[in-house]
This record gives sequence, structure tokens and C-alpha cells, in this order.
Amino acid sequence: MHVLPELVHGIAEVEATPRGIRPHRLPTWVREQFPDGQLLSMESQPSGVRVVFQTTASTVELVTHPTRIAYVGAERPRGHIDVYADGALAVRDVLTGGDRIEVDLATGQTAFTPGQAHTTTVAGLPTGRHRLEIWLPHNETVELIELRADAPIEPDDIGLPLWVHHGSSISHGSNALAPSEIWPAVAARHAGVELRNLGLGGSALVDPFLARVIRDAPADYISVKLGINVVNLDAMRLRAFIPAVHGFLDTIRDGHPEAPLLLISPLFCAIHEETPGPGAIDPVSIGTDQVRFIATGTPGDVTLGRLTLQVIRRELRSLADRRAADKNLHYLDGTALYGPTDAAELPLPDDLHPGPEAHQRIGTRFAEYAFTGAGAFAR
Repeated sequence: MHVLPELVHGIAEVEATPRGIRPHRLPTWVREQFPDGQLLSMESQPSGVRVVFQTTASTVELVTHPTRIAYVGAERPRGHIDVYADGALAVRDVLTGGDRIEVDLATGQTAFTPGQAHTTTVAGLPTGRHRLEIWLPHNETVELIELRADAPIEPDDIGLPLWVHHGSSISHGSNALAPSEIWPAVAARHAGVELRNLGLGGSALVDPFLARVIRDAPADYISVKLGINVVNLDAMRLRAFIPAVHGFLDTIRDGHPEAPLLLISPLFCAIHEETPGPGAIDPVSIGTDQVRFIATGTPGDVTLGRLTLQVIRRELRSLADRRAADKNLHYLDGTALYGPTDAAELPLPDDLHPGPEAHQRIGTRFAEYAFTGAGAFAR
């Protein structure tokens, strides 16, 4: 059978293609209003997106057609598809085939190589009804072609609380092992909530259209993690950043006046703690086993309102304090999730994004902070 759109969770919509359907995390109007190449590439990667259903089948197959971006001299691991059966990981499948778009970082030239579809199989499910949750790759675009099973497939009717999260490439899942191991997925599974992940690599820039997307989305809990992309794109000065964040939160509140709303400042990242952007790929690391990032600003230079992570944390805390009348607005310093001590123990592999163990730690800490005790989402 074709994959029915109602089985796909964590999306804005699906696009019909000659092969099947392609999940999109942002709606058509955003993609038409601002067709930025980076944004379009990131929103089409289904980070946090799952195909969810119930069945009595013993064998299920999902046929997909992946498309990945590769870089000359900076090959990255392939994406995965994770299949959970009744809450337990049943299959972790490494993608093969699919289309390849290769980018030469030195020249900007691209080359396209077509490939074949990929089939993910889960077999040997015991007798009885099962809830299957198929996590799509967080780092490759996929078209969903066919869902096969040896028994009927039915939409899942379990109504879990819905958490909408927006953030940068770290929330998107950069350097995570697999789609269910990105930190928002780890947190959602710990907390037992439904995730809609609006983590968008390189694109958490306090964009008004993202605030409108969140405003219009169903949500029981909302979190926004802002700052790192503003610094490493050198996108704003302090005078523009603070009013933009106020406006971002105001727009969300237009649609969710009472929902718990958590504002998160950046995680620890040594290259940008005291050094403004823009950030860049370290050219000497191209062609090595690990591409690394650098900050190209002047260390300590915060004149004329230049932004560093330390400045942003200070200002976001102050901003939250000034919005104290909003009793459902909460602030979390990102270094409580990953701070200097964590960086010494679990260094950022590329000096910008956490590795797999750190994603686990961040997700677990967030779940414990936000969803338990007196946490922002515990009510």
C-alpha cells in the first residue's frame, strides 16, 4: 500500500511525488515565501518524523527513496531508519542507495548521482497487536514509496501530549548516531510525549515565519532554543536580536496564550563563547577524518553590539525576567544541558555539534528538567 499521510507524525504536510510522498516539516507557504537553499534542504530532512501505526503483522517493510548531500573531502555517515515495536528498538537500518548530491566545498560545484530505492524490514514480530513507530532519517531527505505488511495496518489512536521544539542543527541532530538518538527524540521518548521537531540546521535565526508556524501548530508544550545560529552566521547585533526574540515569543503567544513555553539559551561551544561569528569550516580540516569549525570574529569583541554565546545567555535571561508577567514562560540556561565540564568529558567532535553520547546526555537532562518535578512542562 502507499504510505498514507495520516500515518506520518511530526510534519507540516506531505508533497506528492512521482514515487510516493515526501514529508515536509515546514508548510508550503513558508517554502514559497522564503525559498532559501539551506532552509529548504534542512526542512525536507525528516528529523523527528515517524511513520506510526498499529498492526497484527509479523513482517513489515517500508520502501523509501533517500537523497543525501555529500561533500568532497568530508564524507559523512549515512542516515538510519529506526523501527520501534511497542516502545522497544526492533531494527536499526543503515540506508543504502538513493540519490547523491555531491558538493565541492572548495569550488561550490555540485554533481548528481541517481540511485535505487531502499527497503527497511522488520520481521518476526510475535503474535498479537503491535504499535510500530518508524523513525525516518534526520540527515537525509526521503520519499515514502510503499508500506507492506502481512496483516492490515491501522492508524495509531494513542493521544500523547504534543511537544513542539524549535532549534538549530544540534536540535536537528547533527552528529547524532540515528534518528531516535537526536536529543529531542531522546527527551520525547523519556517523557512519553509526541514530538514535532523544528530543529533546522543553520536556520534557527529568530525568523518571523517560524514563530507563525509554531503559533498555528497544535501544541501542549513549546520550547525554542535560540542563539547559536545568530552568532555563527553573524546575523544580528544585540539591538536587533532582543526585539526580534520578543516578537518571536509574542507571535507564539498569539496562538498559545497559556501553553508552557520554554526559552533555552545556547549550549556550551568554546569557539563562540567569547568570539563573535561568522563561523566557518576550518579549511585545514577538509579532506581529513573530521571536518572542524572555527569562529572568524575577533575574540572578546562585543563592541557595536556584536554577539557571543556569553552575551546571548546574559541577554536572554534578562529578557525572560522582563516578561515575568507571563507565568507560563520559563528560561533554561543551555549550559545546564551541556556545559564546560561536559565539553571536557565529551568534546564536540567538530568543535560545534555534540557527539552521540552527548546527545543522549542532553536529551535525558532535558526530560528530567522539563517534564518532572517542578519542571516547565510537568504540569
